[in-house]
Amino acid sequence: MQAYVSSEIKKNIAEITFGTPKSNSLPSEILEKLAQTILVESTKEEVKIILLKSYGDKAFCAGASFDELLEINDLETSKNFFGGFAKVLNAMRTCGKIVVVRVQGKTTGGGVGIACAADYCFATKEASLALPELNLGIGPFVIGPFVERKIGKSQFTAMSLDTEFRTSSWAKEHQIYHQVFENISEMDTEIQKFLEKLSAKSADALALIKKVSWEGTEHFEKLMPERILMSASLLLEDSTKANIEKIKQNLGKTN
Repeated sequence: MQAYVSSEIKKNIAEITFGTPKSNSLPSEILEKLAQTILVESTKEEVKIILLKSYGDKAFCAGASFDELLEINDLETSKNFFGGFAKVLNAMRTCGKIVVVRVQGKTTGGGVGIACAADYCFATKEASLALPELNLGIGPFVIGPFVERKIGKSQFTAMSLDTEFRTSSWAKEHQIYHQVFENISEMDTEIQKFLEKLSAKSADALALIKKVSWEGTEHFEKLMPERILMSASLLLEDSTKANIEKIKQNLGKTN
């Protein structure tokens, strides 16, 4: 399959879907397109809610594209790549419309950031999540403020250090997921009911709920350049590239 971002407006709902061949991992081109699509759809008067989801019935999002990470050899390119994640998360934060995220399976790294940037998040019981960046030789610096907002600094630090998967039950307990279902079919049925209910509500009231729920996060924008530089610099180290190559090879053996 070709990597893509698509959008379709159904009544008052903009349904945005992204997909890539390798567990919906995100290259810079898709990050840029995803951020722009969120911002463009949010400006349309008829849109009250954005539903953000990924392709398929397996992984929701495997975070950064390993293929692209291995190709990056200079600081500016590296900064642009990690800046792509910042653009997506800040688009979700500032777009002015309620963003509902659908997590159908495992998610790691930047995918966890997307789940945490949701205003409301649905998941299946298979949707375990982890921050494995330290295994690569970097850290979850760009997504950090969004994850900390949901689970607190202590839990964020623990996830960053132990790099272990947390269950969907844990994610619900810590307010990343708001509803968790046995399977995708049950989840999609409830998402449809939820969206239909929300789409009948006052657009002004929804916009104000969005505004007040993100109060106190204005500094996220100022944090991003430094956070981007942290990841971008670490990516250029030889040990980081060796780690990524090794993990990529191991993933290839299991697929």
